Amino acid sequence: MRVSAKADYAVRACAELATNPTGEPVAVETLAAGQGLPTSFLERILGDLRRGGVVVSVRGRSGGYKLARPASEITLADVMRATEGPLVTVRDERPPSLSYEGSATALLDVWVALRVSVRDVLDEVTLEALASGDLPAPVQAMLQRADAWENP
Repeated sequence: MRVSAKADYAVRACAELATNPTGEPVAVETLAAGQGLPTSFLERILGDLRRGGVVVSVRGRSGGYKLARPASEITLADVMRATEGPLVTVRDERPPSLSYEGSATALLDVWVALRVSVRDVLDEVTLEALASGDLPAPVQAMLQRADAWENP
């Protein structure tokens, strides 16, 4: 799985919003500075997040962006789907729409299992958990595997 800069920046910006103690709108420039992100790219990403129902925008002098729901109700999957679409695609198609023949027949099962494993992480981690560093136990368990930090 490849996580694009767009998805990475989106999650980081939402993590910043999740740590906003006042819940007041945060200016794009402030969000960008908090994570060292390019402002113009972040503005486009925030538009996708707004259309995806993850953030809301507030106009005016004290305007900016804030989360559309509590950070405990927004998952990383929500953020990534809003910016990138489906979590796992093969040739830009969702796995159930594919079919394989012969020796590759079981490949569909592999792609579906991959999608399930990605969901097992991204659907479980909320912005609140990310921002607090208190990741769910199943995710923490994955990090304890001997091969978790190795690059084959």
